[in-house]
Amino acid sequence: MERLKSIHFPLCILLCFALSQASYAPIATPQRQTYIVHVRLPEGIAADQLQETFYRSFLSAVNPELKFIHAYTKVIHGFSVGLSELELAAMSALPGFVRAYPDRTYQLQTTHTPEFLGLHLPQGLWNQSNLGRGIIVGLLDTGIFPDHPSFDGTGMPPPPAKWKGRCDFNASSCSNKLIGARAFIGESPTESPVDDVGHGTHTASTAAGAPVPGAEVLGNAYGVATGMAPLAHIAMYKVCSGIGCASSDILAGMDAAVSDGVDVLSLSLGGPSVRFDEDAIAVGAFGAIDNGVFVSCAAGNSGPDPSSLSNEAPWILTVAAGTMDREIRSTVKLGNGQTLNGESLYQPKSFAPDLYPLVDARASVFPLSRYCASSFFFGIDVKGKIVLCESGIVPNVQKGVFVKDAGGIGMIVMNQLYEGYTTFPNAHVLPASHVSFAAGDQIRAYINSTTNATAAFLFQGTVLGTSPAPVVSFFSSRGPSSASPGILKPDVIGPGVNVLAAWPSNLSPAPAQGPGFNIISGTSMSTPHLSGIAALIKSAHPDWSPAAIRSAIMTTANVLDKAGNPILNEQHLPADLFSIGAGYVNPIKAGNPGLVYDISPDDYISYLCGLGYTDAQLNVITRRNTTCQSAGSIQEKDLNYPSISVALSANATTVALERRLKNVGAPSATYMAVVGAPSGVNVRVYPSILRFNSLNQEMKFSVTLTMAGGGSGGASATQGYLKWISSQREVRSPISVTYKM
Repeated sequence: MERLKSIHFPLCILLCFALSQASYAPIATPQRQTYIVHVRLPEGIAADQLQETFYRSFLSAVNPELKFIHAYTKVIHGFSVGLSELELAAMSALPGFVRAYPDRTYQLQTTHTPEFLGLHLPQGLWNQSNLGRGIIVGLLDTGIFPDHPSFDGTGMPPPPAKWKGRCDFNASSCSNKLIGARAFIGESPTESPVDDVGHGTHTASTAAGAPVPGAEVLGNAYGVATGMAPLAHIAMYKVCSGIGCASSDILAGMDAAVSDGVDVLSLSLGGPSVRFDEDAIAVGAFGAIDNGVFVSCAAGNSGPDPSSLSNEAPWILTVAAGTMDREIRSTVKLGNGQTLNGESLYQPKSFAPDLYPLVDARASVFPLSRYCASSFFFGIDVKGKIVLCESGIVPNVQKGVFVKDAGGIGMIVMNQLYEGYTTFPNAHVLPASHVSFAAGDQIRAYINSTTNATAAFLFQGTVLGTSPAPVVSFFSSRGPSSASPGILKPDVIGPGVNVLAAWPSNLSPAPAQGPGFNIISGTSMSTPHLSGIAALIKSAHPDWSPAAIRSAIMTTANVLDKAGNPILNEQHLPADLFSIGAGYVNPIKAGNPGLVYDISPDDYISYLCGLGYTDAQLNVITRRNTTCQSAGSIQEKDLNYPSISVALSANATTVALERRLKNVGAPSATYMAVVGAPSGVNVRVYPSILRFNSLNQEMKFSVTLTMAGGGSGGASATQGYLKWISSQREVRSPISVTYKM
């Protein structure tokens, strides 16, 4: 998701029998809405063609003029179709009908990162995984610009024999790198998978782009741009346009990707929290992991508000966003000599570092002028001056357009309080700097202290090794999960701020030549980083389940920044578990975690039953005729998740749970439990020592958490950790305790 902040589903005999039980007169009406229809397959119908024939029986029974938008055979059993209310009512009475719900629109959630993450040759996960060779990463996005060098197939091996997909570009644009490209935008038969937005090109190159030397944007962030898994293959499924992504199209893309044979699915998109049976991504993702496909999704860009997450299902890796140790620095020098660092991509060498008059747009008599939301600055003269603007209302680049149109010579954009220290280096149209709220506050105080305020810009280009890093970005969505509070989300945090990756066009002014790159931010950007890392782990460990891969990523994540201090949030305060989950991804350790918490699809079914999902809702999510009576149920806390999240209260002062660990390291290994107990909680682990004697051996342990000394002392939540430590490895699980008094 690029940064978006709101101001914010024996054949003939069976079919004939089903249709003989009811007679429905065709209903003609132009008032139709797209619905996703889930159905229950009769026994003996498994092949895709037979499924589609069964689906058509529903259309012909209601109105012979009806046509599919999409038919789904892998991730759900059903189809999407335009229906009137009367047609929907008629279809819902047919045998085999399970449920229908209206189409929803999901939103996109929108280099130096391999080095920052410690990916180097000839050692580590890149070497261990052979750079992701043989793995297919499927992305659901806005399409792809196929002729970018990031998708050059030179030196790439051919796709594995399991690949069944197709590339709908011409032969010269498809390659051993870009092996798949298809479009699923509504009913359009002519839609091309080409990227008209840029978002999909950016995410695809981040996950698995080929190395491209000389990458830069307006002369900044110069270096070699490469994806996390540079030898993995890419398959793009265009399901989004510039205005969003329809759930019916998302399901079609996921269905095709699983059928085609992808190993990893990356979705940099999401929507508001809803029940899993109403969430197309959650439903499609269950079908994917049931087929052994790893699914990575954006946590959302609705932070820092609590419980603002997208993609909360425990079978999905939910990815939050943080910074790197790089700035595209544009320093503001005030007339009193004070300097304050900000960022801007546009750093014209012709702009002298001289002092210019400085004015605050807040001084205008029109309240909205403080945001520089138009070229009219009522009551103040901005001609030839640098203008201080507040973030919000309109994009930062558009503010610069308005300032320039009004005669301003430069612009400083200051954050709102909730945005803290998160800044973005935009491609502005005039000299500019985006500064933190704290820096903006100081600039404003200076303006108010003098009648002759001045400022200059000192352009410093790309600065590496900045600190603190990583830091949680303000926009990254936070837990606790609304759909499932007993599962700690997000799972992990990755690089999602100011990420350089491929772009369909070159942003430099004409006559600039060379491939296009752009620097953008969002959980859209962090998600493909984790998708690429998952591809590396899958290449190194092809027999691992999606849950095992997620566990490896989570239990090896960093909770300390590059300087060895706790990771901070956007206010430069210690980040909590609802911001970072298990921590910031560490691919060096993730390829060799020692132990993993594995989960089967059947485990998720018992978990769903424990959440209170009905048998019909269960059928929608799992495509199975399973009942909770036969599957049994478990509470959220008892799902074998790599993190622990419980609630304590005066009426429930003790909670006990169980976990299982699988040995994927040395055949013989001993691990000891080390607990960092949350404040106001006693934690007991039994047994406290696990001795493994063989590879893939599983051992159980129990954890008992008891409120102590009155609990949290007034806090609504506290946090701690459980580590299993051997002579060589550390397997860490965060513990979140919520108090309900």
